[in-house]
Amino acid sequence: MTDANVMLGRLAPAHFPAVFGPRGDAPLDANAVHRAFAQLAAEIGAKTGHAPAPEAVAEGFLAIAVANMANAIKKISVERGHDVTAYTLQCFGGAGGQHACGVADALGMRRVLLHPLAGVLSAYGMGLAELRALREEQADAGLEATPAMGARVAALLAEARADLMAQGVPAAEITEQARAHLRYEGSHQALEVAFAEAPAMQAAFEAAHLARFGYTDPARAIRFEMLAVEAVGGSARLAQPELVQVGAKVLARHQVWFAGGWVDAPFYRRAEMGTGAQVAGPAVILEATGTTVLEPGWTARVDAAGNLILERAEAAVHARAAGTEADPVRLEVMSNLFMSIAEQMGATLANTAWSVNIKERMDFSCAIFDAGGNLVANAPHVPVHLGSMSDSIRTVMRAVGSGIAEGDAYMLNSPYAGGTHLPDVTVVSPVFIGGQVRFWLGSRGHHADIGGRTPGSCPPDSREIGEEGVLIDTFKLVSGGVMREAAVRALLATGRYPARAPDQNVADLKAQLAANETGRRELLRAAENWGAEVLAAYAGHVQDNAEALVRGVIGALKDGSFTYPLDSGAHIRVALRVDRAAGRATVDFTGTSPQDAGNYNAPAAIARAVVLYVSRTLVGKDIPLNEGCLRPIDIILPEGSMLNPRPPAAVIAGNTEVSQAATNALYGALGVLAGSQGTMNNFTWGNDRFQNYETIAGGTGAGPGFAGCDAVQSHMTNTRMTDPEVLERRFPVRLESLAIRTGSGGAGHWPGGCGAVRRLRFLDAVTVTVLSSSRRVAPFGGAGGGPGALGENLVIWPDGRRERLLGNDERDLPAGAVFEMRTPGGGGWGKAD
Repeated sequence: MTDANVMLGRLAPAHFPAVFGPRGDAPLDANAVHRAFAQLAAEIGAKTGHAPAPEAVAEGFLAIAVANMANAIKKISVERGHDVTAYTLQCFGGAGGQHACGVADALGMRRVLLHPLAGVLSAYGMGLAELRALREEQADAGLEATPAMGARVAALLAEARADLMAQGVPAAEITEQARAHLRYEGSHQALEVAFAEAPAMQAAFEAAHLARFGYTDPARAIRFEMLAVEAVGGSARLAQPELVQVGAKVLARHQVWFAGGWVDAPFYRRAEMGTGAQVAGPAVILEATGTTVLEPGWTARVDAAGNLILERAEAAVHARAAGTEADPVRLEVMSNLFMSIAEQMGATLANTAWSVNIKERMDFSCAIFDAGGNLVANAPHVPVHLGSMSDSIRTVMRAVGSGIAEGDAYMLNSPYAGGTHLPDVTVVSPVFIGGQVRFWLGSRGHHADIGGRTPGSCPPDSREIGEEGVLIDTFKLVSGGVMREAAVRALLATGRYPARAPDQNVADLKAQLAANETGRRELLRAAENWGAEVLAAYAGHVQDNAEALVRGVIGALKDGSFTYPLDSGAHIRVALRVDRAAGRATVDFTGTSPQDAGNYNAPAAIARAVVLYVSRTLVGKDIPLNEGCLRPIDIILPEGSMLNPRPPAAVIAGNTEVSQAATNALYGALGVLAGSQGTMNNFTWGNDRFQNYETIAGGTGAGPGFAGCDAVQSHMTNTRMTDPEVLERRFPVRLESLAIRTGSGGAGHWPGGCGAVRRLRFLDAVTVTVLSSSRRVAPFGGAGGGPGALGENLVIWPDGRRERLLGNDERDLPAGAVFEMRTPGGGGWGKAD
C-alpha cells in the first residue's frame, strides 16, 4: 500500500522519513515505484487486451484494500449487533489516516477521529494504561436474587482493591467496576451489563438483547450467569500537547491522484494547525508519525483536545457509471463484497440461533444467489450445503413462479428438491430491487431434531424417508413480512414421527430469517452505492471468473478413474474424462452401486456439491465457491444409483457419509490426494427432553509435498465440535476425553493425519445413534503410502462391560454409561523413508 500511495502522490518522498535501504537512511524511491506499476500495467494489458494507466492500477490496489478493511469492520460489528453508520471511525497507526476517508465511505460513516498521537496510539496507550485487578465468579440465580448478588459483588471488589493496593496504588486512586452476565432462562447466550438494581439491569439487558438478536422476550425470566468486577488505578500521567489558536498554513502543493485524475493538492503540517483550524479536501496532512489523506468531499478540523476530526461535507458519489463490463479491480472488490455479505449473514445466524448445533457447532451455511438461482458467493461454511443449495432455490422459484412478493420467505428440506437430509432446513428469501427479484438468499441450518424414529433424526437403520422426520417441500414460512408460526408448528407435528422440540425449531427458523434479512439489507445498500445493474452484472462476472479459472485447471488434468469401496460392500465408481481442446471435463459416476436399501443414498444435489467443492479446491486463487466452477464440467449420475436415488429412499447418511466417500473417490481419480477419513462420524444422542448431534473430527489424507492434518473436520463438513463448557452446561453429560489418536495416520513419505478420540459419560438415560464409515475399509494411501487406521465405536456400560458397535448402530444407554469414538486417520502419500 505504501507503493500505491507513492504512485498516486499521496505520500511525497520529500515529506516522508528517510528510513529505507540497507542502512535505514534512504528516502522513498518514487522512480522505482513508477517503473514497477508501469510493468504491472503492461502485464495486465497483455492478458486482457486493455492496458490500464499505471495510476489506475495503483488506485485499484487501494480500492481492494479499502474494501477488505471495510468488510472486516462490518463483520465484527454485525457479530455484536451494531450498525456502524451511526458511529465515528477511529484510526490509528501510521497508515491509518491514509485510508480513513475511503474506509469510512465504504462503511457509510460520515465522521473520523484521529488522536494527536494516532500514529503511535498503541504505544501511547500502553504508557497510559492503568493497573487492573479482575475477579469473576459463576452465579446461577434469578434476577430476584440481586441483593444476594450485591453482597457477592462487594466481596469480590474488596479482594480486587486489596490486590491493587498491594501493588502500591493508593486507595484514593482506585475506581471500581462491577458487571453482571445475564441470560434468558433456557438460553445459553449471556450478555454483559453494569451491575445495578434489578430494574436497571433488566432494562439494560433487554436493550442489549434487542441490539444483538433483534428481539426481546418479556415472558421469559432473566437469570444471572456470572459476576465480574474490576479495580482500576495507577495510570501514568503524560503531558498533553499544547495547542495554539492558529489557522492552517499550506506547506507545499503537489500533484495527487484522486478519483481517476491528477489534482493540485495542498499539503499541511498537523503540528502547525491550531485549535479550530479547518481545511477542505482534497488535501494531505503530514505529521511525524503518520499521514492523513483528505479525500474530495471531506473536511478536516482540529478540536479543543487536539484531535483531527474528518467529516464528510458532501454526499459520497460512487462509481455507478462503471458499466457492466468486468473491470479487474471492481471484480475483486465485488467478489469480496458478496463474500462479506454472506459472512455477515452467518454472523447474524450464529448470534440469533437457539440450538447448540447451529450456534456453537456452526452447522449452517449462508449464500447469495442471482436472479436465476445460481450460486454467486458464500461464506466459508459447510461445502455439502453450499454446493447443493442452488437446487433448493430453483425449487422455490419453480413452485411460486410470479406469485412471489416482497416480505415472503419459504422453507424446505426435501432431499428430492435440492435438500441434503431432513435435519438440514433451508430458508429462502427473495431480494427485490426496483420492484423485481434481483437476488435470492439462502440459509441452511442443521436442526437438532426434525422428528424421525430416533432423537436427533438420525436413525441408523432407516429404510425410507418417513422414518427420518418431517418432510418439508416449499412451505411458505413468511407472508408479507409476518411469520406463519402457527402453520409452522402444525407442519412440524405431522408425519409418523413429528418433531420433538418445535420451540427450538421455530427459534432457529427465526434466526435463519434474521440472517436472510441481514443479507437483504446489505445487498440493498450495495445497490444504492453501485447501482442495481452493476451489482447484478458483477454477480455474473464473479461466476465467469470462476469458470475461466476452472477451465485453466482442466487444461492440466488427465483422464482417470477410481473405485471407492464402502463398509457395506457397495462402491462409488467415478471416471474423469478431459477435453482440453474444449476446456471441459466430464465426471461420470456410471458403475456406482444401485440405490441402497438402507440410508446410504445421496440425493443428486449432493454429488453436484462434491464436484463443485473439488473443482473449487483445484483453483489456486481466493475466489468465492460459485456456480461458475461447474460450468465447464458435465456430471453423469445414473438414476436409481446411491448417488441419485428414487423417492422414498432413506438418505440420512447420504449427506454425511456418501458425500465424503464420493469426495475421496474423485480425488482418487484425479490422483492428487490420499483418502481422508471418509466419514463425518455422526454421533447423535438424546431423549424426548433434549437432543444433540455432532460430527467428530478425524485425519485428512496426505498429498505430494504435504502431510495430512490431525483431528480436523474434512472435505464436505466444516463444522465444529461443541466446546466442553457449553456441552456440559446444556446437557447432562461429561466430556472425559478429547485427544489426537496418535499413530492413526497412514505411513508414507508424507504421513496421513491422525484421527481423534472422544469419550462422553452420560448422566441421564439416552438413546445413542451413530452413523459412521471407514470401520471396515480404511482410507487409502497414495503413490505407495499406507492406509489410515480404521475408526472404532465403543460403549462402556456402568458395570464395566465393553461393547464394540457397528459403523451404523443404536443403543439405549442408562445413566453412567460411556460412549467412546476413535475416528479414522488419513492415508499417507509416497513410500515411507
